[in-house]
Amino acid sequence: MQKFLAALLLIVTFSTAAQQPEKPNASEIYDAIEKLNFLGSVLYVAAHPDDENTRLISYMANNVKARTAYLSLTRGDGGQNLIGPEIRELLGVIRTQELLTARAIDGGEQLFTRANDFGYSKHPDETLEIWNKKEVLSDVVLAIRTFKPDIIINRFDHRSPGKTHGHHTSSAMLSIEAFDVANDPSAYKNQVTDFGTWQPQRLFFNTSYWFYGGQDKFDAADKSHLLPIDIGTYYPSKGKSNTEIASLSRSQHKSQGFGDTGTRGSTIDYVELIKGDMPKNKSDLFEGIDTTWNRVKGGQAIGALLEKVQRDYDFKNPSASIDNLIKAYTLIQSIEDEHWKAVKSEDIKNIIAACAGLYLEAVAGTSQSTVNDEVNLAIEVINRSAQNMSLASVVIPNHLSISKNISLAENRKIELQETFIPSNKKVVTTPYWLTEKGTLGMYKVSNKDLIGRPETPSYFNVVFNITINGVTIPYTKPVVYKTNDPVKGESYKPFEIIPEASVKIAEKVIIFEDDQPKEIPVIVKAGKDNLDGVASVDAPKGWRVLPRQQKVNIAYKGQEQHLVFTVIPPSKQSEGALKPQVTIGDETFNSELIEIDYDHIPYQTVLLPSESRVVRLDIKKQGEKIAYIEGAGDVVPESLRQIGYQVDIITPDAITPETLKPYDAVVVGIRAYNTVETLKFKQDILFDFVKNGGNMIVQYNTNHRLLTNKLAPYPLTLSKDRVTDEFAEVTFLAPNHALLNFPNKITQADFKGWTQERGLYFPNQWDNQFTPILSLNDKGETPKHGSLLVAKYGKGHYIYTGLSFFREFPAGVSGAYRLFANMLSVGKEASALKN
Repeated sequence: MQKFLAALLLIVTFSTAAQQPEKPNASEIYDAIEKLNFLGSVLYVAAHPDDENTRLISYMANNVKARTAYLSLTRGDGGQNLIGPEIRELLGVIRTQELLTARAIDGGEQLFTRANDFGYSKHPDETLEIWNKKEVLSDVVLAIRTFKPDIIINRFDHRSPGKTHGHHTSSAMLSIEAFDVANDPSAYKNQVTDFGTWQPQRLFFNTSYWFYGGQDKFDAADKSHLLPIDIGTYYPSKGKSNTEIASLSRSQHKSQGFGDTGTRGSTIDYVELIKGDMPKNKSDLFEGIDTTWNRVKGGQAIGALLEKVQRDYDFKNPSASIDNLIKAYTLIQSIEDEHWKAVKSEDIKNIIAACAGLYLEAVAGTSQSTVNDEVNLAIEVINRSAQNMSLASVVIPNHLSISKNISLAENRKIELQETFIPSNKKVVTTPYWLTEKGTLGMYKVSNKDLIGRPETPSYFNVVFNITINGVTIPYTKPVVYKTNDPVKGESYKPFEIIPEASVKIAEKVIIFEDDQPKEIPVIVKAGKDNLDGVASVDAPKGWRVLPRQQKVNIAYKGQEQHLVFTVIPPSKQSEGALKPQVTIGDETFNSELIEIDYDHIPYQTVLLPSESRVVRLDIKKQGEKIAYIEGAGDVVPESLRQIGYQVDIITPDAITPETLKPYDAVVVGIRAYNTVETLKFKQDILFDFVKNGGNMIVQYNTNHRLLTNKLAPYPLTLSKDRVTDEFAEVTFLAPNHALLNFPNKITQADFKGWTQERGLYFPNQWDNQFTPILSLNDKGETPKHGSLLVAKYGKGHYIYTGLSFFREFPAGVSGAYRLFANMLSVGKEASALKN
């Protein structure tokens, strides 16, 4: 069971890493004591960040007092980002942290599998083939065997393949299969050795009006087979309703624009029993399951003691409970049930510390260090109660162990100064699931102890051994970095180990319009003082880089040196990757250090292989100046600059007839009409710009929360039509139209190499003034004609496209650039002839 104990400690470490320390008040301590007396667990299962029902998670954690976790099969890598430019792996890092922040609010825990969100899937058969069903199922079984839920609740219906996102249905299907497999000792035997088997008692499907096709249909449906749960509970100790807490939790999904307004009052949620026995009391999902201390051998005495703690709790003096809590802690160490021993030991330790106002912190003198560099550590210990206790020792596992035996007098701060030297070269701070190259559908995680964990553990922790009433309790705290921000005040970052050097090329895609060389800046960042070495750039076959290498000399950690290399492309169209690297002594560093810094989640450092895609492109274009109106985060403006356009970002407030006059075209960013309120008031000005001879290109939006009903100068209706197969055949509906012929001749070759999808949220109805240019469809579906529509309006052209240029440009797909250049150039054939 040592593996299980390590797994639990990882969860605890994850939940506290780099966060501002929790300082529970008397009411919160009492809530924790109530939860200490409940021995039951719920695992909520779905596919993505944002799929989870935060109202039900909050209800189970805060009202029922059950240990509650959300198992998200993916990290949401395949979605869109409404707060910044990060997509794919980096978006997955953001959404992972958003989930952890949400769970900190609603009281749940967070787990994952190794499944990669590869994008929208229309059927679970496709999903499970790309994911590797056997491996994802093993991860779901692992989650059940380690978390040991009494109850599993699925967000989605396993009986509806093909009716919703394939990931959604797959999550339910895998959960149902794992319900039985988890108790089979012959299944995934390596897990059984470490964690044993487990049989959940019940599995439910958390249904709602959405699965019935609308609220009216749901209201009229027979619900006699459903179990109603009133999740509108009000918590006086929190001053909030359960639904208000859930809204705060859901609002952490900021990268998806899921801000939610809290509600109050009775609210009924429903679950349907899928496996197990039906509770006799339909409002109590745990009915018939022993959730008292009696469920563990030797637990009766613990339960009686903790019931007394709860009954006698003094809100004005929580420390009065410490003596009995220490006795209960000691008894818990003797129980045979390793699962509940580990879970409840951690819980009661935190309650004891909260009752004593015990504050323990280890702050590094720097936020980042390299291996073998000395790190200064400021340690603070304070007991803010009258309880007698002492600091027995301070330990940094594998680095430092110091006996102290310091008495902790009431409200007297103890400050210690220590140092340690990180020595393990394998310990570099980065999301563990990104350290190895995986497949389209799966992340590769060689360290089996990390599978399913929400984030990389803090490798540098301080163990404070605190002695109370003769009992020594270990408290583990991650080493952090703390500063005082002039605006935000006390601010925390994780303490991180970084490479001695990192290197990057600023532009991730570099387009060569002809065979002329370009000067490419390479940026080297020092992870330590006095960095000396050489930098070089590997190039694909047929490309040349001069000089072969350059000297790197950086005096101080954190400083950058900019080096310029000349890249000479081949004479013909070609694609590949430039890979910069820095050699220090006998060690080569070829990773880019990426920082993700948003106010609503902890600061993140990500190390990824450093490379930039280079494309020698056969491309022509007309027009020079583009006005770009930003929507959700994308890299389209930078991409258009790469092919020689002057792109100016203009805000909706700045849109006037005069400001638009200098431009040949206006391009509207993805989901702008879902996210930019002001834009709906500027439509007439934009349409007049088109009427007077300009081109307007609008990229995809969704019908959900569409801010205007006047998306185009002619009637146009959006749908959920999409083509997820990036290899889907493309048919030219208007082969003679200028969009496919000027200034670049578009052929089938231009649709090769597309990534993740062809496009999404195509219009399915439009005015006959529009000309559909392309037809495409997924296997077994009817052709979709709305991916690229163009209409002449006055002297100019209006174009609406659901093609996923925002994904293709960062991938350096040459055909996407050529087609977009044609879209910008449409109507300029006469000007080209004059020139």
